[in-house]
Amino acid sequence: MAGRQPSHLPRATTTATAARSLPAVIAFSSLLLIVLFLYFTSSSPPQLHSPDPDYSFVTSLDKFLKLSHNDRLSIPFQSSVTQLDDAISTSESQRLYPSFPLRVYVYQMPPKFTYDLLHLFITTYRDTSNLTSNGSPVHRLIEQHSVDYWLWADLISKPESDRKLKDVVVRVFKQEDADLFYIPFFTTISFFLLEKQQCKALYREALEWVTSQPAWKRSEGRDHILPVHHPWSFKTVRKFMKNAIWLLPDMDSTGNWYKPGQVYLEKDLILPYVANVDFCDSKCLSEFESKRTTLLFFRGRLKRNAGGKIRSKLVTELSGAEGVIVEEGTAGEAGKSAAQNGMRKSLFCLSPAGDTPSSARLFDAIVSGCIPVIVSDELELPFEGILDYRKIALFVSSSDALQPGWLINFLQSISRSQIRQLQTNLAKYSRHFLYSHPAQPLGPEDLAWRMIAGKLGNIKLHIRRSQRVVKESRHICSCECRRPNTTTPVSLS
Repeated sequence: MAGRQPSHLPRATTTATAARSLPAVIAFSSLLLIVLFLYFTSSSPPQLHSPDPDYSFVTSLDKFLKLSHNDRLSIPFQSSVTQLDDAISTSESQRLYPSFPLRVYVYQMPPKFTYDLLHLFITTYRDTSNLTSNGSPVHRLIEQHSVDYWLWADLISKPESDRKLKDVVVRVFKQEDADLFYIPFFTTISFFLLEKQQCKALYREALEWVTSQPAWKRSEGRDHILPVHHPWSFKTVRKFMKNAIWLLPDMDSTGNWYKPGQVYLEKDLILPYVANVDFCDSKCLSEFESKRTTLLFFRGRLKRNAGGKIRSKLVTELSGAEGVIVEEGTAGEAGKSAAQNGMRKSLFCLSPAGDTPSSARLFDAIVSGCIPVIVSDELELPFEGILDYRKIALFVSSSDALQPGWLINFLQSISRSQIRQLQTNLAKYSRHFLYSHPAQPLGPEDLAWRMIAGKLGNIKLHIRRSQRVVKESRHICSCECRRPNTTTPVSLS
């Protein structure tokens, strides 16, 4: 027994030491778990290089223009179109489509197409007397259609490591590395803020500049992205760029704004308007939940052209109905405040067609937590390949809406549980319609690139097909959706 005693002594010593250190280990482990819990459950974990997003176009643009933009030089392709095609084909052979992140080459156009126009806006936007022929404030219209700014500002943001969409889309600096080419020309600002002849001349210069690029010649523009979000913008020359991917507010089936064969869903992308009213967040929604006493609300221009003629008919039908507020819209901050307050105090918000099938009022309603009632038979919606609008809006045909008493009876028949579900979904969906800088995951910029990714395989198909089809062939795919009342067969691409 005495000979075994030394072997027991170390064990006893170790056990005693462990016993003394056990409380310290438990305390340390508990502290570590608390720290980890606080970090991962915090609604805003500490981030060194992640500024709060700006949702205001004017605020964001003002900050953007004050930054230094000594942008890294994108390398133009100096050789022939054939050599560029070979280089792109070599790069493409290494991956399948769609693949993320998308690789976008941003053209570095002369400042007169980009920064000069942005500076022109920021120095004149306080001029509230600048109105269109129908009385709409010019600068508010520009803000509504400012998708060209939000996408471009995100793409060129530095450093790349700070961008939140870098897993979805990245900027490349060599044309041969690109999946797509972005044209940063501010078509809406130039249309509204330049003299008519000056604007037309600038459009022609932009057309000449872009179409002279080797990448454009290689694909005839099929892999180029052109923001033309206001239906009046770029109108005089866009027929020469109809192969490009257009960023649009809608398809406009009336033919007043886009000619047949210029726009179609297979090629182009519908993007939401920037809302005119402030976002009603969760705190705001809770505050106004008990105040939504108006059944149906509409405030805006009561008489519109083309497809928007239904507005005046709806006004006549709804006039004097109980629980319904229909008002003529007014410009300025007072008009915005009245619209915002009315939407936040209403269960349903009427969204009829404007001059085109779409209207900014739809997106005003969504960010206000007011259930949209869409009366626009030809409307195409943003991101419908991703979002199901039946979960947040009601769709009513024009013929039904104009029947005496039909619309009010329909809205009154909707149960409280249905209303609550629609409102819950609106609160979840609103993030998809808030442009911001920096761009946020699942925001409209993110969904735009995801939708374009879905088109990329088809874009590549038609580029290659156009390169090899005999020009005299009668079977060249025109990629045009014909009007239903014609006898010409429909041809899609």
